[in-house]
Amino acid sequence: MSTGVPAADAPPLRVGLTGGIASGKTLIASQFAALGAAVIDADQVARELTAPGAPLLSEILERFGALVEQRFGSKLLRVDGSLDRALLRRLVFEDAEQRRSLEGLLHPRIRARMAALSEQLGGIYQVHIVPLLVETGSTRRYDRVLLVDCPEALQLQRLQARDGIDPKEAQAMLAAQASRAARLAAANDVIVNDAEPEALGPKVAALDRKYRELARAGRS
Repeated sequence: MSTGVPAADAPPLRVGLTGGIASGKTLIASQFAALGAAVIDADQVARELTAPGAPLLSEILERFGALVEQRFGSKLLRVDGSLDRALLRRLVFEDAEQRRSLEGLLHPRIRARMAALSEQLGGIYQVHIVPLLVETGSTRRYDRVLLVDCPEALQLQRLQARDGIDPKEAQAMLAAQASRAARLAAANDVIVNDAEPEALGPKVAALDRKYRELARAGRS
């Protein structure tokens, strides 16, 4: 008779957490982590892969450094040896060709690193924060897709406040991502983040229970 507990070597249920920029993905992921879920953040992995001295940083500087300096009059490498991510993001959100070029460098290595971390962390279920999950056609890599959703007007407001950018730049960043409708169509589960942070706790707790039940049912 099954105990309802996954075997020790059973793979975890993998949840791809996605959402538009400034929708609240990091906040919600931190609440899953507080409940004991293993969390892997694609953006954090990207920072590690492009840290000072990393081979990938050299490739990015070689490919984009001169172009960034030509367009914006600033260097892509800061004086402390770190990548100016805001400047690089500005370039790729303004230029679709350069965005595709950067994604070609980053995405295969990010996926490989996340796969290695997933294997190391194990657990009954994992939450992988993947901002471009829909854009990269990666939804099939996950057992569930969890969307953090909010109205576009609120998203723009949060983005401008967070990054100190003007409305035009914020709108361009949103336009470069998948539409809200496309993300909703790809989602198995949705958390609407349009109120105070305190309102998220019960929603996250309910999904935590759901994912644990699904993991036990599917891997018993």
